[in-house]
Amino acid sequence: MRVAYLGPEGTFTHQAVLTWAAGRVTEPAHVDALPLTTVAAVHDAVADGTADLGVVAVESSVEGYVVPSVDMLLATARVAAVDEVVLDVSFDAFVRPGHGPLTEVTAHPHGLAQCRRFTTAHGLTEVPAASNAAACRDVAAHQVALGPRLCGELYGLDTLAERVEDFAGARTRFLVLDRRADAHARLAATTADAWRTMVAVTPVVTGPGVLARVTRAFAERDVNMSSLVTRPLKAREGQYVFVVTLDAAPWEPGVRDLFGDLLAAGDALKVLGAYPAAPGEGGLDGVLADHAPTGSVRADDAPTTVAQGLLW
Repeated sequence: MRVAYLGPEGTFTHQAVLTWAAGRVTEPAHVDALPLTTVAAVHDAVADGTADLGVVAVESSVEGYVVPSVDMLLATARVAAVDEVVLDVSFDAFVRPGHGPLTEVTAHPHGLAQCRRFTTAHGLTEVPAASNAAACRDVAAHQVALGPRLCGELYGLDTLAERVEDFAGARTRFLVLDRRADAHARLAATTADAWRTMVAVTPVVTGPGVLARVTRAFAERDVNMSSLVTRPLKAREGQYVFVVTLDAAPWEPGVRDLFGDLLAAGDALKVLGAYPAAPGEGGLDGVLADHAPTGSVRADDAPTTVAQGLLW
């Protein structure tokens, strides 16, 4: 089985392929991981049969959605997500043996964003790379490269520091891609206790109350939305498609009824993927407001604090 991923060797996506194979494939040694240079190339390899499956990152718990992956799923009619892998993400800092004075740090932009305290503490200038593994592979004598631990051994590097990320416990979600024509059979053969679905909802019209109408339809059918993001319609300025992740499978009765409601309202729908929820990913527990962004205000705050937070 050939599985395409965003290379080169040593990316977190490479690790996601290995993790997926270990958990889902009877003989993981028979999985041939195929590194490619872009998310689009991964899509094309799956679509044309060069690869049996593909793996792409879709969401970081620190940096949010990976836009190229979301836009690829929106744009394609040939590929859909059929499985999910969730990895704990930690960055080590690597240097070349015998390195000189260190003046720069290099990684994928998401990696740089997750390690800014380290960068600031060492007075380094950020240099974006195509991937964390590419940064490690190509690191210069004056640079520090940030990447997964396996990059040190792969590329013969010395470890300057371990676990340099700003936020311990960061996680990244990856999606496993299959040809849409084959997705139904693969999903039918999959058993799971909990499912997730990503669906694109393009409203029939725009204007006040559109988002409220769409979200109300989910509430009325008792279907939980775990995430909602918007992406622009490329051909229409100022108009957007809602990308919703919901905690159920698209064939479950409540979801079928929900989709029927939205279709009856004139909205366009497209399921971007359906997949078993990773352990601990089947829903959210706790009070989210307890983890609100810095500067958020609550009803019991002092009036001056509320005014400052709400710009009243």
